[in-house]
Amino acid sequence: MTYVRDEMRPGDATGRVAPVSRVADAVRRDALAFGRAARAAWKGPGRERDLLVQSLKAAAAALLAWLVAQVWLGDPMALMAPWVALVLVQATVYSSLVQAARQFAAICIGALVASGAQAVTDDTTGALALSVPVLMLLSNWPRFGDQGIYAATTAVFTIASGTVSAVAVGHRLGQAALGALIGVAVNALVLPPIHLRDVRENLAALARESGDVLRDVAEDLRGGEWDAQSAADRLGASIRLQHRVEALRSARGWSKESLRLTSGALRALHRAPTAALPPEDEDERFGRVTGHVTALTRTLAVAADENRTPAPPDAAVLRCYAELLDLLGDTCHAEADRLLDGGGPPDPRLDERTEAVMRELHEKVQEGLREQAGQSGPGAARTAVLGTLLLQAENLWAELDPDPREA
Repeated sequence: MTYVRDEMRPGDATGRVAPVSRVADAVRRDALAFGRAARAAWKGPGRERDLLVQSLKAAAAALLAWLVAQVWLGDPMALMAPWVALVLVQATVYSSLVQAARQFAAICIGALVASGAQAVTDDTTGALALSVPVLMLLSNWPRFGDQGIYAATTAVFTIASGTVSAVAVGHRLGQAALGALIGVAVNALVLPPIHLRDVRENLAALARESGDVLRDVAEDLRGGEWDAQSAADRLGASIRLQHRVEALRSARGWSKESLRLTSGALRALHRAPTAALPPEDEDERFGRVTGHVTALTRTLAVAADENRTPAPPDAAVLRCYAELLDLLGDTCHAEADRLLDGGGPPDPRLDERTEAVMRELHEKVQEGLREQAGQSGPGAARTAVLGTLLLQAENLWAELDPDPREA
């Protein structure tokens, strides 16, 4: 049965897209995304390769747990060991340990409640009806985190298998402990996940994308293409920088957690890197840079709105201002390169030639500000806009080049 009709085509007058076409587009996008991820994982270190490594580690932990439990120990209930090992290869060593404790507690409770329900009812259906509702309610206990569901699933497996004796329960708990031990050990000792790269990459991307916005604004101003639509586009791009700020905060949190429990014995065994994170001051500094970029683009958007009182400054002054933004954008890009190369304490990032050019441009903008301040009529509105723009550029300059300047 097909859902495509001759009169329904993508982009037709109805504005609807044929379901088959939507599915095909979704499959195509997913295939392209998979291809990009595979190429990135093959090309070099990065988030995609980290995900590949963690996935292979989880599979290896499950296989190792099965070999130890079934082949070496010959336990008839060896399924529990690989099951637990598989899910305990978490994003950080600390989270693996926390999840192991929670999951083992949930499995113990599930096995004990199931055994008790079977002993009371002496019936599989009755035992399920008695134990599963209670365990599902208990799984919502915050102490279990997202591991509470294993209490109910363990009870289902225990009762359905028909082996609820004390010996069988002991086997299950032993296999769960074995799987937890193997999963945590594999995660901690085999390429332990240390998320330092995520902080550097997000911080560098924030600096680079801020520079991109400044360069784009400068290009629009220089080419005389600044209007309400371009102003709205640049404002939207600057607002989207906040998503990168949130990603940086998340990466910082993951990095702190990934360094927990990996600084002592693991570092002594060379199982954890010793590279330092970029200081948190850098996060705050580029967060302020992002705020200034957003304020700058919002001022220009207001000035380009014909329904608002402010008016854009003269074209000649805007071209001068565009050159200033270009240099600030170049500085952001230089900062991104510095962060990716390992960082270090902030050094002066403007050479003498660049600083001289920026000072000259700054003087030209100030001169234009003084000239417009003496005008009547729309000159006052232009003066207000230019003064705000100059203030934002000075704020950016202060963040990107913290060396003291002469007044």
